[in-house]
Amino acid sequence: MRIEDYALIGDMHTAALVGRDGSVDWLCLPRFDSPACFAALLDGPRAGRWLLAPAGAGRATSRRYREGTLILETTWDGPGGSVRVVDFMPPRREAPDVVRIVEGVRGRVEMTMELVLRFDYGHDIPWLRHEPGVLAAVAGPDATWLRTPVELREDADGRRTTAAFTVGEGERVPFVLTWQQSWLPRPRPVDPPEALADTERLWREWNRRCGYRGDYDEAVRTSLRTLKALTYAPTGGVVAAATTSLPEQLGGPRNWDYRYCWLRDASFTLQAMMTAGYEAEARAWREWLLRAVAGHPADLRIMYTVEGGRRIPEWNADWLSGYENSSPVRIGNAASGQLQPDVYGETLDCLHVARRSGLAVEDEAWDLQQALMGYLEGVWDQPDNGLWEIRGPRRQFVHSKVLAWVAADRMIQAVDRFGREGPADRWRDLRERIHRDVCANGYDATRNTFTQYYGSNGLDAALLLIPRLGFLPADDPRVVGTVDAIARDLVHDGLVLRYRTEADDVDGLSGHEGTFLACSFWLADALAATGRRHRAVELFERLLDLRNDVGLLSEEYDTVRHRQAGNFPQAYSHVSVINTATILTDQVTPGRPPRPGG
Repeated sequence: MRIEDYALIGDMHTAALVGRDGSVDWLCLPRFDSPACFAALLDGPRAGRWLLAPAGAGRATSRRYREGTLILETTWDGPGGSVRVVDFMPPRREAPDVVRIVEGVRGRVEMTMELVLRFDYGHDIPWLRHEPGVLAAVAGPDATWLRTPVELREDADGRRTTAAFTVGEGERVPFVLTWQQSWLPRPRPVDPPEALADTERLWREWNRRCGYRGDYDEAVRTSLRTLKALTYAPTGGVVAAATTSLPEQLGGPRNWDYRYCWLRDASFTLQAMMTAGYEAEARAWREWLLRAVAGHPADLRIMYTVEGGRRIPEWNADWLSGYENSSPVRIGNAASGQLQPDVYGETLDCLHVARRSGLAVEDEAWDLQQALMGYLEGVWDQPDNGLWEIRGPRRQFVHSKVLAWVAADRMIQAVDRFGREGPADRWRDLRERIHRDVCANGYDATRNTFTQYYGSNGLDAALLLIPRLGFLPADDPRVVGTVDAIARDLVHDGLVLRYRTEADDVDGLSGHEGTFLACSFWLADALAATGRRHRAVELFERLLDLRNDVGLLSEEYDTVRHRQAGNFPQAYSHVSVINTATILTDQVTPGRPPRPGG
């Protein structure tokens, strides 16, 4: 299926993807970055999946999230009747559960279930045993139990479990799959109707807290629920996506693992949460950030595990062919060790947004910020790998320099406006030096645009953030020229590329990628800031039209195949929905932070 044929369910510890054909094709247990139980998304023939649908049916007639929740309802209508499958993950108790309830809506419908259990990304085939009303499976550290009143059958080779049953109008047939570490006692079983009520109550209570009011209410609320679902509740970390290795180009090698927390997302994510009135979530994200970056400043990483871990080794699952033969399938992310000094600016900007929003930052956090700034003062002028984690040669990326300016600026504001103690005069001198350096070496006066890196002819969509970050005002001719250049040279079929992958062999990889959705939202923001609101609204509403039928966005969009691409659902895309909607509706809500640099 296409990436957009999937929907998300989750319990704020991990998540699963459910397809339009009634299959669960992706589930990581017990947390986002742990080994996958189902991996059919990356290799249909060999990896596990869990299908629950009418016999012989294809894609569902319709599906939706139950209002205000992450409870998915998928409906099939046929001549013999109508049936609905309700999918959700209830609030975490002892262990993660995936609950699926088949509901008869009209007539009588013959149903089929197929369960192929595979652990460790499809590598491990478990040993199955049947007990009354329960199918138990174990392989090494993993154990699962499937509970259902339906009679289950096992293939002769013990690798596939099936069931056939009929559901009539008003009848409900539950299935509950539970995971636990194999050496621990079996978790207490959940009651499906009770679990459904608990899940609905949790999401609707959370949804009622939303403070956004505007023209894009449905889109903003859906994006907020997606961010909540991508949050690892025990720590407050927000993962970039629920998946790994969904390709930026079908059949190509640009396949990355996004089940980690990126510092680059920090300030925009916190701003989105505060804008919508979710202070507790913003505070938890801020606290995750402070714990993650604590330590020696030289050890700062661009990404961390959901628990704040720094070691994220990358390896390839060679037994998987990849989504539509897009290989390699990467587990982990080697970019975690790259030099990207912009993350210092992003971290300090996030804490600045928190401070301006009324989230108190402790004295110990200020000590950490000074240490980060002190280290950045010595490395800001070095070439680096850039925001986009370039795997080619290091360059003097303009965006990285702008974020170094942001770091100095936010530290100065902390002293001048919030009474912190620090060498503000030294930081003012640094801020001015960085500004002069960027304007002298990162700006092409002939073309009236900033460039991707010093001496480059290429452009970078991250340059659209220059006015938003406060480096230059939106009405500066250099900003207007940069926005125009990007709109002219980086736009493909109306959407924005991060950069031209073929330009100067900048990223050291073969192939191309789709248009980057977050960058397209940034263009809408920049158009609005430079006085072209009508064009901004047109672009924003076109981007909303690219969402799938349940309102989800991936990382990129393939304008040739007219398909979503990249990991899914993508937090950065949904953060951008919230922030751009806020900008375009000029939203003012309690707790909303002033825009960075404003």
